[in-house]
Amino acid sequence: MVMKSLARVIMGIWLIAPGTARAQTQKPDAVGSSGAVPESSGSVAATGGGHLPMLQRRNQRYQLHSADVLELSFPFTPEFNQTVTVQPDGYITLRGAEDIRVEGQTMPEVSNSLRIAYSRVLHDPVINIGLKDFEKPYFIVGGEVGHPGKFDLRDDTSVAQAVAIAGGFKDSAKHSQVLLFHRVPKGWMQVKRLNLKKMLNEANLEEDAYLQPGDFLYVPKNTFSKIQRFIPSSSMGMYASPIH
Repeated sequence: MVMKSLARVIMGIWLIAPGTARAQTQKPDAVGSSGAVPESSGSVAATGGGHLPMLQRRNQRYQLHSADVLELSFPFTPEFNQTVTVQPDGYITLRGAEDIRVEGQTMPEVSNSLRIAYSRVLHDPVINIGLKDFEKPYFIVGGEVGHPGKFDLRDDTSVAQAVAIAGGFKDSAKHSQVLLFHRVPKGWMQVKRLNLKKMLNEANLEEDAYLQPGDFLYVPKNTFSKIQRFIPSSSMGMYASPIH
């Protein structure tokens, strides 16, 4: 009877967390160690249909975000000098020109967009752009770590270092399946699975990944810690004094 009850408990866990079961039954050729998924989707996209976005390079140029502040100066037409803020929808409101969307653009791209916008009212406009205020680089660590939360990304930081910054692994952490989520263009996210347990045991961090601004690192629970929460205390005697 005890074994049957335990079997029901384990089955209940899989029913409660169907997402976990689906993730473990994905075909290797569809997921691999990394993949790209739409932000609105909870599953990994297959590589057979369509083109997945190119992975972004490390040390890329800063891309504008909502609430960033730009200072625009016009050396030959100072009446157009202005300070603009990127709105929640990604647009900036310009003096004497139509609003343009700049969220996700680098500074050279914004400069080109502004020249195109003002070429309708000025001949060969010259515009100097300064990034007055911007979103400070950060990363987020969640799951089974000592101090989950949002942290400043001040320098090159690897996944192993990020876990240490967040207080290290809890005893309930699944070191072998740490997930790194990174935004890529057109509403997709790159998902990379890292086996930190193997890296740390072998003292080899060559495969350790470096974080980029806005990355989210998630450390899941190991299987035993999931089961442990659902085992009635009355049945624990079976483990302390097993029947021979």
